[in-house]
Formats: sequence, structure tokens, C-alpha cells
Amino acid sequence: MKHETDMRGGFPVATYDDLSGPEQALVAVLRRWPDEAREAGNGIGPVLRAWMAPAAAMRCRQALEAVLGILARHGRRKLVRHRPNCSCVGADEAVFAHLVMTAATGEREDAMLIGSLMVDGPLLLPLVDAARTAGLVLCRADLAGRRDRSGHAGATVH
Repeated sequence: MKHETDMRGGFPVATYDDLSGPEQALVAVLRRWPDEAREAGNGIGPVLRAWMAPAAAMRCRQALEAVLGILARHGRRKLVRHRPNCSCVGADEAVFAHLVMTAATGEREDAMLIGSLMVDGPLLLPLVDAARTAGLVLCRADLAGRRDRSGHAGATVH
């Protein structure tokens, strides 16, 4: 960490309800991630398992742990997080979710630009690649959930 005293990343920029489902999951994971080792029931595992099948949750968790590990060890500064039940979304939380979702949609150069705000150049590829993996798993789970909620795949809804 280069700057421990900068708290600007905590300024609210959105509400939790404004985010898409995958973005909400990412913010929830970010808010709980450092607590994983200390509080077994409050970590990221339960958040991901609520969203997807166990095998997908494990893949997503591994990718997110890689992303968050890079950010924790090599980030320009510590990411500011709100409490798990807070209804607002801070700037750092929004940027984290945006990084993962941008990487997942295949916009690699844009994801690398966002990542460059968070880490130095040599770590951009590992950061974006892990973010892409996590984002794709979340997007697949979101699409599967929408299909399940609609009643059946391929239904035309008016």
C-alpha cells in the first residue's frame, strides 16, 4: 500500500439498488472479503453460493481471491469499503465492480485502463485476466438465474 490515509474512495456514488445483480454481488464480496479468515459465516463463500452452483462459486471465488489479493498486496492504496449492510456504494466499490464487469464483457483495453488506476503496469494483465474470469462466471450465473425466473428458456415475454 502506498497511501493509507486517503479516504476519498469511500464517497458514495450510487445506491446498492442502482447496481445490476452481478455488480451487487461484487460489492458484497468486496465488503466481506477481508473478513473471510476471521468470520467463517460472513465471508465471500455464502455470497457466491447464493448466486450460483457450488462449482461455479468455487471458480468465481478463486478468481476474485486472485483479484483482491493483487489489490491488497500491490494496490496503489487500500480500497475503502462500506459496511456490508450499507445501502450506498462508495467510489472504490463502484470502480472495483466496473473493472470486473468491463473485463467480463471483453473490453480488455478499457479494463486495463481502469486497472491502471489501481495497480502498477506489470500487474495489469494478471489483474484483468482474473477479473475477466470472475466476471464471466457471475454473468453466466445471472443469465441462468434470469432464465430460471422466467419459467423456461427461450420464452418470449411481453
